[in-house]
This record gives sequence, structure tokens and C-alpha cells, in this order.
Amino acid sequence: MSDLVAALDQMKISQADHLPLLAAFLDRMGVAPVINAAVPTEMAVDLGSVIKLMVLDTLSGRSPLYRLEEFASSVDTGLLLGVDVEPSAFNDTTLGRALDAIYAAGTEQLFSQVALGAASAFPSDVDVRHVHFDTTSVSVWGDYAMCEDEEAGEGEDEGGGAEKEGGAGLRITYGYSKDRRPDLKQFLLKMLCVHRNIPILGGCADGNASDKTLNNALLTALSKHMARHGIREGAFVYISDSAMVTPANLEAIGDNLFVTRLPFTYTETERVVSEAVEGGMWTDVEARAPSSGKRRAASYRVSETALDLYGRIYRAVVVHSDAGDKRRQTKLDRMLAESREAALGMLRSEEKVEYFCREDAEAAAARLACEGSPYHFCACVVAGKPTYTRGRPPRSGGRKVAKMMYVLKGEVMERKDAVCRARAAAGCFVLLTNVPSTGEMAHTGAEVLAAYKEQHGIERNFGFLKDPLIVNDLFLKRPDRIEALGFILLVSLLAWSLMEHVMRAYLNRTDSDIIGWDKKMTRKPTTFMMTTKFKGLLVARIGEEWFLTAPFTKAQQQFVQAMGLSEEIILRKAPAGSPSGQKLPGNGL
Repeated sequence: MSDLVAALDQMKISQADHLPLLAAFLDRMGVAPVINAAVPTEMAVDLGSVIKLMVLDTLSGRSPLYRLEEFASSVDTGLLLGVDVEPSAFNDTTLGRALDAIYAAGTEQLFSQVALGAASAFPSDVDVRHVHFDTTSVSVWGDYAMCEDEEAGEGEDEGGGAEKEGGAGLRITYGYSKDRRPDLKQFLLKMLCVHRNIPILGGCADGNASDKTLNNALLTALSKHMARHGIREGAFVYISDSAMVTPANLEAIGDNLFVTRLPFTYTETERVVSEAVEGGMWTDVEARAPSSGKRRAASYRVSETALDLYGRIYRAVVVHSDAGDKRRQTKLDRMLAESREAALGMLRSEEKVEYFCREDAEAAAARLACEGSPYHFCACVVAGKPTYTRGRPPRSGGRKVAKMMYVLKGEVMERKDAVCRARAAAGCFVLLTNVPSTGEMAHTGAEVLAAYKEQHGIERNFGFLKDPLIVNDLFLKRPDRIEALGFILLVSLLAWSLMEHVMRAYLNRTDSDIIGWDKKMTRKPTTFMMTTKFKGLLVARIGEEWFLTAPFTKAQQQFVQAMGLSEEIILRKAPAGSPSGQKLPGNGL
């Protein structure tokens, strides 16, 4: 009995939730060792452990990062970091020194090393044929007067990146706000992703940097960046938004393959859309069910042609969606209303005209039917307008007509064929690509569309990075530390995206499903779904060992297995990748 009482006195129970799984997964990614090897420091706590705890804090949704010491006091650092560290070790000074060390090492270069290490840990299931690039703005609170640069002005950033020559740092300034907060200063986050939403390159850029300039900076070094991941030139397709379409960017892409959207500011865009609509040679694309299940899947069809842009011939894939582009549909509705008003004005004007002979009136009616406005015409009939003689009508009945004039009576009608073509064109957009239609990297028009649609994955990443439950309002006083914080957010996103990918790859490979929302089985679990399954998980510590206060539920066991982990790995009874960890078929991609 005395031994039991002594054991109970030594026992410490803490609410761990999903954090032990995240910690074990970060170990599989090798985050801390890569950072420690790249940035050796003399800090009491190694930099890898500090960053790992910051990532865990970011993904816990509990507290802002500046309260790292408070977060450390609420968790078992021995379980999460592999070594017991007093919470006071994660004070503001330690946090500041860590952010300074990250910035000094180069945030983009360091993130590339972390991503490369993670990619080598999960090599077989990551599709690197398509790489996606995009940017988003992140608003901050504060004046950041030290970032003002009168010479640079409010226009485009010449360098386009966060780490510029001459030691210039990140500029927090006003720019085009994708958050719709033009009253706040901002900086940009940029990412290059593989497998739809797994970042391999990323960093911060000036708040007023141009997407066109950022595209050019990346394209110039794209081959070198991809070579780090063992991907040769021409073996991948670079996918970006319409900001890529500039003469300099198309020149910088070199022999690399790309898919982008051709904006309607180019006359060629309107031409190829009109030709596709007029020709009617469409190929239906198999619809994919929407991920939410709450809205129907859009129906697509494609038509392909070629166009000449800046002296080069490219493939132009015209895509029609029954969902349509809301902005173009709104513009068309406005044009149709204006067209109707124009035709109605012509009709009212013509109805006031009186003709001496029916032939002239009929000629005017025919002219109105042909002219009218682009989408409407006036359907008129000729009506007589008699003028009667004065006096009392004769007893025999009827009135004597002194003069007969002719007028037009009609209504405004829609040119159905023209409107139908206009609505079809309003539902179209054009994809520009140099991807071949035959050979090893061949893509059909439908495959070009499918590759471009994967761009929504990186846009979903941006939603994650700016989720107030994940990232609190940024108010760091120094731009260099904001840039270092951007590195923490990107590492967090890398882990978050990889966990989702690993779970789905396991389910596809084993042809199985998992308990999802409302106890319904699914093959598309999300990382957030996983975190909810472990809410309230308690871990007991006795000496140097950890135990679950209750066995994993069936759903928890499924998620642990899908992530390639085990209870032994999570509770540090066996390191990730050890024989104990290999018991589960989900381990070791």
C-alpha cells in the first residue's frame, strides 16, 4: 500500500489532447534536428526545441505565441520535447533570441531545409509533378515607421523578396489588401507547394510587392530550387495565377512547363473564347464531387486552340463552367440591362414618328429589327393613324377619313442566340500553357484544368495561416521578427498539411476508411478532424514514463495508425522509425 501511495504522489496527470501526436509527427519530419544543424546556438535550450514548442503552441489554438512561457507551463515538456525544460526557460528573452537567430540564418533558406528534410521522410506518396505558387497579404497593427522608404514609394517593390541585397529587411507598408483592410499596413506571405498544398518554399515579402515581380524572382531560380528536391527541369509543371503572364515571366520560365490563367485584359482571350463559343466544339469534363458536400459539383467542358503571345505559340484551353464567373456574370447582366434600355429608347423615339405611306413605315420597322442594340431588337408592327373630317358623322355610320398616317407599335425583344452566346462566354476562362499534348509530360485539356484547379489547395493554406484560432493578431514591433514569425507559421502549415496527406495516403493505399464527422466513415480526413478526436486526452507521468489514463478509443486508434504512429512512439517508449513503430502498417511512407 505504501508503494502505491508513493507512486500516486509521484504521478502527474496533464491534459495533452492532440499535442503528443503532433510532437511525434514533428519528430518524424525531423524539424528540430534540421534546425539545430543549420543554426547552432549557445542558448540554454536548443533552437530546435524552442521552434518545436512554438509550432505546437501555434497548432494548439490555445494562446498567442508571445505567451510561450505560459503555454510551456500548461504542458509536459518532457513528453513533447523529449527533455524536461522549465517553463521559465521559454521567457521573452529566449523567444526574442530564437526569432533573431531564425532571421539571421535566412528564413527562406531555413524553411527550404526543413521542407526538404520533411520531404525526404515522406518521399513516395508526395506528387511533385505539379507545383503551385501564390501570395496573400497579412495585416498588422502598428505604424512601423522604421519601414518607411520614400524612394521606394508605394509602388512595386524592385526586389520582390524579403531578403534583399544591401541588408534591407521586410517592409511593412500599405498595399493591395486581400484581407480587405486597406486601413492597416501589411506584409505578404508567398508559398510554392507540391501535392496541392504541401509547402516546399516560402517566406515573407514587402507589403506592397507585386505578384508579377514575385513570380519573376521565383521563376528565375525555380530550376535550382526544384533540383534540391531531386526534380529535374521539365519534370514538373509550375502553376500560378494570372499575375505570371508578363513578357519577363514567360521569358524567365525557360524550358520549364507551366499552367496559368490568361486574363481578359488580353484581346487574344476574348478571341479564343468567342471562337470556342461560336465553334461549339466542347469536350465534357467529368465532374468531381465538392469536398463540402453542401453544394453541387460544377460542370466543366473544355475546348482547345493555339494563340500567339509575345512571339511564341502556346496552348490555350478554353474552359466553360456552369457555375460561371460571378464578376463576369454581373458585368453581363449590367450590359444586358443597358442594351435593353438602349433598344427601348430607340423604340420610344420611333413611335413618335408619323409616316405618310405604309411602305416607309414598314421599312422603318425592318430597320429597327436589324439594328436595335447588341442583345435586343424592336419587334414592331405598322398601325394606321387616321385624321377624320370635321363635322357630325353621317347617318349611315362611320367617319370620313381626311388623311391617313402610319406609326410603329412594338416591344423590345431579346436576341436569344446572341444572349446565349454571351452567357456562355461569361462562363468561360482561358488557361495558358506550354505543357505538351503528347509525350512523358503530356496533359489533355481536361488534365490541364484539373492541374489548375489544384491551386485552391494553396489558397486554403492561406486561410489556415490567417485563421484567428491559429494565429492571433500580429503586433510584433520589429519587421525582422515578423519575418521570423512567418517562418514559424510556414513550418506549422507544413506539418498540418503533411499530416492530412499522410492520413489520406494511408487510407488510399489500404483501401480503408476512418471514423469522421458524426461517426460517418470517410476517406478524406482532415488534420482538424484528427485534433477533435483527441480532445480531453489525459496522460499520466510516473517518473520518466508516460501512460494513457484510458486506452485509445476505436476512432483514436484509427487516426494514430493512419498517421504512421503508435502508442509506444507517442509516449516515447520507442522512437519514431524504430521496430516498435514499424508494427503499424501506416508507419514509414
